Amino acid sequence: MLDEDALVQRCVQGDTEAFSQLVTRFERPLFNVALRVLHNHEEARDVVQTAFLRAWKHLGSYRPEHRFFSWIYRIAYNEAVNQLRKRRTEPLDDQLVSADRRPDEAAADEQMATMVEQAVEELDEDLRQVIVLRHWLDQSYDEMAETLGIPAKTVKSRLFTARQRLAKVLQKRGVRAT
Repeated sequence: MLDEDALVQRCVQGDTEAFSQLVTRFERPLFNVALRVLHNHEEARDVVQTAFLRAWKHLGSYRPEHRFFSWIYRIAYNEAVNQLRKRRTEPLDDQLVSADRRPDEAAADEQMATMVEQAVEELDEDLRQVIVLRHWLDQSYDEMAETLGIPAKTVKSRLFTARQRLAKVLQKRGVRAT
């Protein structure tokens, strides 16, 4: 399998198969980001599709000194935020309950997840981004720094601040840290 840089280089030369490989590689993480912002599977799929279309159309503006994922992440995240701004209704959560758990456990976990997601939404955008990248996409500090275009020290600082603010929001809602 070719590395990211080689695939992007082939894409710039018009190789649609290389772009297809990039889609396969990054579709899932981008979907997860869009889903965390929108809380709607269909809208998240649409956002990811739009992000890849925009990326293909604007490959000429991609700067190879940055990771392709960082570039397309920003496209997808901005698309999701724009979609969220357009929408004025409360999102529905259509997550499935696992069959191997008791309904009361699943309901409590789902309620906690909803409370955490709502609390994350109350954070400023720069703090919300570091939480999503670190805790939902499992990115390292260096990967986050590259994705966001900021120094790793700034990432660590923002993440520390984001966690503190998130804890305060959850505490106000009566959720205790474990």
